[in-house]
Amino acid sequence: MTSPTPRPKTTGLHKGDAAPGCAKVDPIIVADNVRRSFGGVHAVDVDHLEVPRGAITALIGPNGAGKTTLFNLLTGFDKPDEGTWSFDGRDLAGVPAYKVARMGLVRTFQLTKALGLLTVLDNMKLGATGQRGESFWGGLFPPLWRKQDKDIETRAMGILQKFKLDTKSADFAASLSGGQRKLLEMARSLMTDPTLVMLDEPMAGVNPALTQSLLDHILDLKDEGMTVLFVEHDMHMVRHIADWVVVMAEGKIV
Repeated sequence: MTSPTPRPKTTGLHKGDAAPGCAKVDPIIVADNVRRSFGGVHAVDVDHLEVPRGAITALIGPNGAGKTTLFNLLTGFDKPDEGTWSFDGRDLAGVPAYKVARMGLVRTFQLTKALGLLTVLDNMKLGATGQRGESFWGGLFPPLWRKQDKDIETRAMGILQKFKLDTKSADFAASLSGGQRKLLEMARSLMTDPTLVMLDEPMAGVNPALTQSLLDHILDLKDEGMTVLFVEHDMHMVRHIADWVVVMAEGKIV
């Protein structure tokens, strides 16, 4: 795999050494004393975490370190036993996943969640928020939502073109390769105009031919003003695109 073109790094370090939980200049996520146990196993035991705004942060560690569980807690897909965490200054404790996404924090999954029996374009359109046709009464009157739906479709096609999936727009998502589904999920997340994008192992199971494309798209997210937090085992990728690296082991940030 060729290395991506070097781009400026943004550490976001406020002052002092790069120790676990060290202060950042402008953290977009701040978490304190977040704990989650399953039976007698402490899956997440994070004393303090800050994710700097406008940077790409990698979350690395061995299998079972608690990385995906931490993702689930931060995005409302799971509830912690205790702890507080905020996104862009807003408390997220008890906020369900769909409301977290509407606030601008979106995520992808290690196992992609594309709806296989819908077309690629329809998958994209589902990601748009505030659609008038989603309400019961609004859906009964097509003139109320047709123009908005056309605008959403135009925007979706523009993003698909950027991800080189526009030629697949009429294909069922189930027909895409694993790497193309990763691209689709990342592209769909952009339909919400996110502030922070969280990617769970974006390179897992991806054909090497698409790896470079995914790397470039992640770097582009930062260039477009978004913050990125991703879980990854591919240290080549981490080395070349991450501004900041957080290491987890046995549920703790080390």
